[in-house]
Amino acid sequence: MPVKVLVVDDSRFFRRRVAEMLSVDPALEIIGEAADGQQAVEQALKLKPDVITMDIEMPVMDGISATRKILAVHYVPILMFSSLTNEGAQATFDALEAGAVDYLPKRFEEFSNDKRLAGQKLCEKLLAVARVQRHSRFPRTAENKTAPSAHPGGAVTPLRPAKHSLHQANRTAPPPSTGEPRIRKGQISIVAIGTSTGGPVALQKILSALPADFSPPMLLIQHMPESFTGPFAQRLDGMCRISVKEAKDGDEVRSGLALLAPGGQQMELQRDGDRYFVHVYPAAVGQNYKPCIDITFKSVANNMPGKSLAIVLTGMGADGCEGAQVLKRMGSQIWVQDEATSVVNGMPSSVIEAGAADYVYPIDEIAKYLAQKV
Repeated sequence: MPVKVLVVDDSRFFRRRVAEMLSVDPALEIIGEAADGQQAVEQALKLKPDVITMDIEMPVMDGISATRKILAVHYVPILMFSSLTNEGAQATFDALEAGAVDYLPKRFEEFSNDKRLAGQKLCEKLLAVARVQRHSRFPRTAENKTAPSAHPGGAVTPLRPAKHSLHQANRTAPPPSTGEPRIRKGQISIVAIGTSTGGPVALQKILSALPADFSPPMLLIQHMPESFTGPFAQRLDGMCRISVKEAKDGDEVRSGLALLAPGGQQMELQRDGDRYFVHVYPAAVGQNYKPCIDITFKSVANNMPGKSLAIVLTGMGADGCEGAQVLKRMGSQIWVQDEATSVVNGMPSSVIEAGAADYVYPIDEIAKYLAQKV
């Protein structure tokens, strides 16, 4: 049974273009369209789609308001279409806070100049989003006890990373603990956090809970477009008691500062005597993740072995798993977000399956233990 899609946009041309791109995949079926947010609410409750594509700026009711109204009564994964501008970034973050699962650029050529490849990526994203299960931000209702599936037969299939020879499960490693972390005074000199889908809201929750005197510097790696990381760093800085900024090449790593890896580039920790700083450089052609969590984690392991805490939050795929394994071997501590509070559990579960996780926590406990123990 194909995944049922509701397409919401005030542009008839854009709705038609989305329909054409989805028509090539038999696993997807468009069951309805809506030209504004109010129609989207009505159609969502009437048609019960498995996934919704939602524009942000529309007449009558905008996409953010429509997302809130839909999710208040009926859970369905929502993929936002966003313009890759400063204003578009801010609106997208608001949509994610409202409950949207993920986003894509509205101009498809911004993630692929190949029309066929752009359509393929859109289909893949929708199928992945459709498998996202309800998480703790949305209480279960009698109307929808389980999330829709992207596979025939309607069976719920959680997202799991593909097994890879570089992060095969370590059968001898003990399972991660859910108890309070054991951290000696002065043990943690730096905290590195990697995340992807669902990460903006998770990072906001964690960083806003930290006290102003939180000592270890932080490196943040969020899979995000180039034009989004600057506004996101500003957003975090405005809601946190510590300082947050988009990293620039040569920025010093210091207490009370969180550096966010810029989109489209890579960020590594480097050392010069007693001074630590970040090296930010363009991502190489063909690299899947820009920024890449593994690259930053491995640089932390090389320059601050055994003195770091690495945290892997919600996200698709397995980025961060190899880096976490290297950090673990060098004596660092690894925390991961639990499945119940992750929007997508792929990245955390890959670290657990590789035997690299020391602790697994709900997002609120990660914030609490960072503030209290680290």
